[in-house]
This record gives sequence, C-alpha cells and structure tokens, in this order.
Amino acid sequence: MQNLIDALTNSIGTVLLGKEKQIKLALSCLLADGHLLIEDLPGMGKTTLAHALANVFGLNYTRVQFTSDLLPADILGVSIFNQAESSFEFHPGPVFTQVLLADEINRTTPKTQSALLEAMEEGQVSVEGKTRPLPKPFFVIATQNPLTQSGTFPLPESQLDRFLMRIELGYPDPRAERELFQGLDPRQALKELKPGITAAQIEQIRREIRAVKASDGLLDYLQRLIHYTRTSKEFSFGLSPRGALALLHCAKTWAVVHGRKYVIPEDIQAVMPSVLGHRLGDATDVGDQSGYALVDKVLNGVDVIAA
Repeated sequence: MQNLIDALTNSIGTVLLGKEKQIKLALSCLLADGHLLIEDLPGMGKTTLAHALANVFGLNYTRVQFTSDLLPADILGVSIFNQAESSFEFHPGPVFTQVLLADEINRTTPKTQSALLEAMEEGQVSVEGKTRPLPKPFFVIATQNPLTQSGTFPLPESQLDRFLMRIELGYPDPRAERELFQGLDPRQALKELKPGITAAQIEQIRREIRAVKASDGLLDYLQRLIHYTRTSKEFSFGLSPRGALALLHCAKTWAVVHGRKYVIPEDIQAVMPSVLGHRLGDATDVGDQSGYALVDKVLNGVDVIAA
C-alpha cells in the first residue's frame, strides 16, 4: 500500500507543485472517510487540488459554484409537477454524487450552507418529508476564501465540525513558481490525471487504518492534549469527544500513509493543525482567526512524556 499512496501523491504532485505535505493531508482525509475543507486566497490552487483528488480516486463528481443567491433546493433538488403523470417528480440536485466539489462554500448564505449538514453527517438528505440516501462513498471537498475577503459568510461551528480536516496551501515555492512561469499548465496536467486507486484498495487501506495500534503512552499524550484545551483559559471551549476521536483516527491514517502500523507522537503533531485548527475557539476573540496559533499553544503547552 505504501507504493500505491506514494504513486497517488506523485500523480497529484504533477498538478500541484511543491505541496507534498498538503497533498498527503488531503489524501489522508479522504482515506479516513472524511470531508475536506481547503482554505486560502483566490488563485492558490484550491479548486485544482479538489479536481485532482476526485480524478485520482476515480469517483463521479459534481462541482457547484457557491454564490450569495444559491438556494438549498439548488443543491438538494426539487419536486416538479409532471402533467402527464399528474404527480410530482423529484429531480435530484448535484449533492447526489460521490464527490461534491463545493467551490467557495463561504460565499453563500448560512441557510444554504446548512443544507449540507445532514448529507455530510448521515450520508442522506431529507427533502419534502422524504429521506433519500446518497451514493457511497460520499465526500465533500469544499474550498473557501479567508473571512477577510469581501462577500463571505463564516461557516457556523456545526458546519465546520463536519469537516474532518481543514488545510491551507500557501504560496508556491520558487522552484514550483518558476515551472509555472516556464509554461507548465496545471489545467492540462489535470486533464491527464487518471484514476490511481480502486474501491477495493481503498477498503483495504481503511482496514489497515482500523488495525493501527496506539500504545497506552500515546493515548496518555493524546488525553493530555485534549485536557489542555478543556482547562486552559486561552480557549473559549475545549475539544469535543468527536473531535478527539477525529484526531486519533487521522493520526492512525497518517501512520499508514507513511508505512507504519502504529502511531507515534509525530503523527498526532503532523495532523493536529488540520484537524483542530477549525475546532478550537480563542477565549479572547482576537488574534489568529485560523486557529493554527491555538494549536501551537496546545503543542507547546503539553510535553510528549508526562512529568
């Protein structure tokens, strides 16, 4: 499986240059059966990464451009009266797909954002009193612009918590940017991406993730990290049990991505900013809005080995 994961990373790396860690985090999120939020400035490659992930996983996907006038029915679907049959006929919306690419999700209103809550948590949607299952697997890969950008609506905590990970891409390094200047076209490279993993291989990796061992000492370290968020006055609220389980699950996935069958503290530290950055709140309500500074406070405030 290690060779397979490396091949997927290298394949996406032909489209998104110089972002190996971000690519591995994104792959880890989907292999862990989670939804992914990609946040950064416009033009940084968020949508390119989302399309690349959908392509290499070989899944059916639909892209929706979120705008301020988008309505819940535009995502979920709507019933239209069929005159020939004298009955209403449900027309599924774009959410009925394996991968929903929600582009600039925070440019739509909270009402429309909330239309995805049930889909992301339960893998189903309830429309007009009837519950309809979504295809399996079902992933949401969403992009969003920083809240400092005009025309954005902040995602509520309940919506953010549905995303297993949130990552940022950042500016390209000089080598990657030079290749872009010299004519590399990510859009053309994206068209050439082929599926690199099968459904059976995905399930095999997930079985390996479930079998990853976490020692008592590792779990002690994890619990100290969680306890710190719940007791320190720097945080407006601590990490929930669901968030704590998400952190452990992602650490196990990161271990498998790097060819190990056991978790080490570095696995927790590697995924912690992406798993907790959108789940922690600053008690002072000032400073770093991304939450990454809060994660640094936790990591710096808790020793790997208890005193």
